[in-house]
Amino acid sequence: MDVRWEEAGWERLTGRAGRRRLPVWDCTVGLVVGDESVLLIDPGSSVREGARVRAEAERLTGRSVTHIAFTHGHFDHVLGASAFAGVEVFGAVGLDALLASGREELRGDAVRHGLAEEEAAEAVDQLVLPAHPVSGEWTLELGGVQVLLANVGPGHTGHDLAVFVPGERETVFCGDLVEESGEPSAGPDAVPRQWPAALDRLLSLGGEDALYVPGHGAVVTAGFVRAQRATLAARSGVSLPGGARLS
Repeated sequence: MDVRWEEAGWERLTGRAGRRRLPVWDCTVGLVVGDESVLLIDPGSSVREGARVRAEAERLTGRSVTHIAFTHGHFDHVLGASAFAGVEVFGAVGLDALLASGREELRGDAVRHGLAEEEAAEAVDQLVLPAHPVSGEWTLELGGVQVLLANVGPGHTGHDLAVFVPGERETVFCGDLVEESGEPSAGPDAVPRQWPAALDRLLSLGGEDALYVPGHGAVVTAGFVRAQRATLAARSGVSLPGGARLS
């Protein structure tokens, strides 16, 4: 089965979880396979990309995706959702209202980053809003595995959601709270002074030996997350536990 995942361009992380690094923006799509249900984390940047991800996920699992989790509301993480008919969509509380009121901004951001105007317009016109707001933690029973959705933000945005997958090695899908292939991206919707605390929450979810899956880049360790936390704390002048102030 691992060979089949690799041949499809996916990385098998554990017996239940895998991910794919999509082209162009190197955005991670996560997949958690239960005995009864399948969770997809961040469905890609356009309807076309979402349809391709859906087809690959169905070939790998033999079933349709039943649940989607948005780690945050940026275009490369949400605009593929309309390719998944009938799924249950989860996001941090408030993300639904943000997406509903910010359609034009979302379209403009996608175009500025290189998505074709017609594709951006199509995806925003068909935009799927999360119907299940997560204010604290939400446990999803997928059959044989319980996945924890945790509202750990704000940080990278005002609405950051992490996904914790238990198993032979715990796995934490971090969204863009963690980035490996470049410096952490802090746009106008970032909350820099609270970002280090969001990383503390990620570390408390996964622990020292977990796999941490960034929104962009290679899978990292707890040590990498701590180092990025220190960088972000220094950048924003935030005091870390123990009284040390990085500036």
